[in-house]
Amino acid sequence: MSTTRRHFFFGSILAGAVPAAGFGSAPSLKQMGYKSPNEKLNIASIGAGGKAASDIVGCETENIVALCDPDSKRAERMFKKYEKLPKYTDFRKMLDKEDKNIDAVIVAIPDFMHGTAAMWAMERGKHVFCQKPLTRTIFEARALRDGAAKYKVATQMGNQGYSNEGTRRCAEMIWAGEIGNVTEVHAWTNRPVWPQGLTEQPAEAPVPETFDWDTWLGIQSMRPYSPAYAPFAWRGFYDFGCGSLGDMACHILGAANMALMLGAPTSVECIKQEGTSSFMFPKKSVIRFDFPARGSMPPVKVFWYDACMEAPFRPEGIAKNEVLGDLPRRPRPAGQQRAAGPPPGFVPGAPSKEPDWATEWERGLESEQPQRPQEMPTTPPPQDANARLDANVNRLVSQGSNGSLFVGDKGYITTGTYGEGTRLLPVEKMKDYKYPPEMLTRSPGHYHDWIRAAKGGDPACSNFGVSGPFTEWIALGVLAIRSEGKLEWDSAKMRITNNSEANRLIKPAFRKGWQLS
Repeated sequence: MSTTRRHFFFGSILAGAVPAAGFGSAPSLKQMGYKSPNEKLNIASIGAGGKAASDIVGCETENIVALCDPDSKRAERMFKKYEKLPKYTDFRKMLDKEDKNIDAVIVAIPDFMHGTAAMWAMERGKHVFCQKPLTRTIFEARALRDGAAKYKVATQMGNQGYSNEGTRRCAEMIWAGEIGNVTEVHAWTNRPVWPQGLTEQPAEAPVPETFDWDTWLGIQSMRPYSPAYAPFAWRGFYDFGCGSLGDMACHILGAANMALMLGAPTSVECIKQEGTSSFMFPKKSVIRFDFPARGSMPPVKVFWYDACMEAPFRPEGIAKNEVLGDLPRRPRPAGQQRAAGPPPGFVPGAPSKEPDWATEWERGLESEQPQRPQEMPTTPPPQDANARLDANVNRLVSQGSNGSLFVGDKGYITTGTYGEGTRLLPVEKMKDYKYPPEMLTRSPGHYHDWIRAAKGGDPACSNFGVSGPFTEWIALGVLAIRSEGKLEWDSAKMRITNNSEANRLIKPAFRKGWQLS
């Protein structure tokens, strides 16, 4: 299939998945005085500890020029690595003072601050890579989508699976009719691996000297500090995070969003939850999204399950040991860091290589069945134990399964967390299987895709025109958790038509000085 055909098909697929104006214009550094796409970007990072550290490493093909983090202890490793760079606790001050030195910005801070930080950067003409979920609320997701088009900057959400080979394979297999019409998707995660469902408010504690609590709170109203909020467990609180949905749905449901061109649902409902709380996400939940017909594709039901240690839905005739979702991961050698830039040997347009999934499945049978992880402690370890906390979290995350299952009227496809391991079920169908012709362009790597877009290339695969609408329906699932009964959604008017209380949660309140313009 020709390159022209691939580009045409890719564009038409995405045009069917998001509003026509969602992409904005392809940005170009040439407008800013740059002469060559080989010239390096000057990138600042809002966030330096936790996930931000790996995002910075992913962009090290460029110039890292400034760092910002209100938690200097959490950011200590990156602050030391880049000890000569200017460092800030407040990104507003960094953007003002370093404005002329910055071309692009990484936003890798807690969910509730993504919208404000990303918008402030885009307003100043900075290209933005923002971690998933793009925002905590629907209003902010739509604002970032529109802002990216208005300011004509290159954007990308940090759902790396959108760049994976398996995600594209999944879409091409479904478009080729391998499993017929898809009417259901089941997606699950082992998260949360942090406390949820607590009924007593966190105990107040002294603010560490290395932590700027006021700045960390950002748009949220002032309240007493507690180590139960930061540096890690903020995801479980309604005010700060999006629970398991925010952590994993933008990864796990990426293949479904791309392959099924999901757009906006007509309704969403939390059909089951356990361990409810007035200020935190429940310990466990099941959510149903209903999407209407999209072109020739029939209506589809998407189910989300969290706190799962194995696939919650198994089709009749599929053996339990056919490892739905994630396959066992081979650990990265000790001391080896994730490389920045495109994968070694990447050649745009070259045929893609795919593992023999039948063999991979057989290897998976040799591993032990995952056990349910122990509960995370109610109060995380003190901040001087960050390394121990990270190790404990990684241990819990490695236990249990994440994945998705597509149910068609002619068969099944399953994928892993990031779209990897895409395969037909039963797995014996993958023996001697020939993939459909490639219709989608292949990615040079999620970070490099964004960097390339910032230098005048095509829009990145999960730019805000794509990831904004995707995040909207994920955030709608959060509202379903916090509401009774089914929510009927009018996407055009950004309004829930049958629940006035839920409507009040579409847009957050902003503390003075942190408004989203």
